[in-house]
Amino acid sequence: MNKKIINFIQNIYQTKEFISLHEPRFRGNEKKYLNECIDSTFVSSVGAFVDRFEKDLASYVGAKYAVATVNGTSALHAALMVADVSQGDEVLTQALTFVATCNAISYCDAKPVFIDVDLDTLGMSAKNLEIFLQKNCVVKNGECINKTTNKRVKACVPMHTFGHPCEIDAIATLCKKWHITLIEDAAESLGSFYKQNHTGTFGKMGCFSFNGNKIITAGGGGAIVTDDEAVAKKLKHLTTTAKVPHKWEYAHDIIGYNYRLPNLNAALLVAQLEELEDFLASKRLLAQKYIQFFEDFDDITFIKEPQNTQSNYWLNAITCKDKKMRDALLEITNKNGIMTRPIWKLMSELAMFKDCQNDSLKNSKYLSERVINIPSSVL
Repeated sequence: MNKKIINFIQNIYQTKEFISLHEPRFRGNEKKYLNECIDSTFVSSVGAFVDRFEKDLASYVGAKYAVATVNGTSALHAALMVADVSQGDEVLTQALTFVATCNAISYCDAKPVFIDVDLDTLGMSAKNLEIFLQKNCVVKNGECINKTTNKRVKACVPMHTFGHPCEIDAIATLCKKWHITLIEDAAESLGSFYKQNHTGTFGKMGCFSFNGNKIITAGGGGAIVTDDEAVAKKLKHLTTTAKVPHKWEYAHDIIGYNYRLPNLNAALLVAQLEELEDFLASKRLLAQKYIQFFEDFDDITFIKEPQNTQSNYWLNAITCKDKKMRDALLEITNKNGIMTRPIWKLMSELAMFKDCQNDSLKNSKYLSERVINIPSSVL
């Protein structure tokens, strides 16, 4: 079986050399726009490509505004701050996520509370969220209060895992009912849609990442999208060191952050965004090849896009029958030059977050022991 999988992946990528998990593709206007940026001498956080990328990204996802940042983590941090998440607050999120989600919450001196995921989406379960809120929370004076800790539940940050949208409309409805600000961690889901609406547009804000392994990349980069003009202005001010606009004076009215995306990176992202539709088509073709291949396996399940969604299939993933099989497959593929990776260790199992409140996390634990990411680079 293992040899069959190895041969199949090598045939897809037409090589017996090392195959990475997800490498970038630069085959459009990247070099042209980089040269234009260099020639302009505007290579830092002010420049035409930053403005252009923000406009193009907002248009693509269907949001009114986009604010570009240096990475996805800074985007999450800024969004949480603008949502008034502060010391002592709690933020509902999932334990099955990349550590950046919880790190950003911690930067605000807030604490994550972990809700279980659904097996089909790998993202926060709306059903489990509702159960947790009904059991543990109450609305007082327009705020959601955790009766167990007596802390304010200020925000909810579900993630669209591997580009597969979670049941975000139901989560949005619950957040509105319970007076909780919804911030989508859409870091992995550019090009993914839930019921014809792009991820990141269901909440007050949505955060994207353009790290080197994302579907489009500038080596780094992130962005926050929103339909709220006041929020967009606050985000831009906060991420630009909170500098008060003036032709020459340096004045800052609050503690701000140097989080703005450099024009040099934005030039890459403008070119990459032009290629996105081709990337998405290639990824769907690759996913279909994997779907057909793994149909013949009784003990491996390929993770398909959930119902009512169109996934970008950023990272293809399989679920093994048990942890032993997962570990064996990880060992043999990596030994043969095929880069595969397990899903993240649960945040609730990390030393920094082990004392955070959570529900059963039954599905999260199941998936954390069985899921493997397999090569997903654009063909």
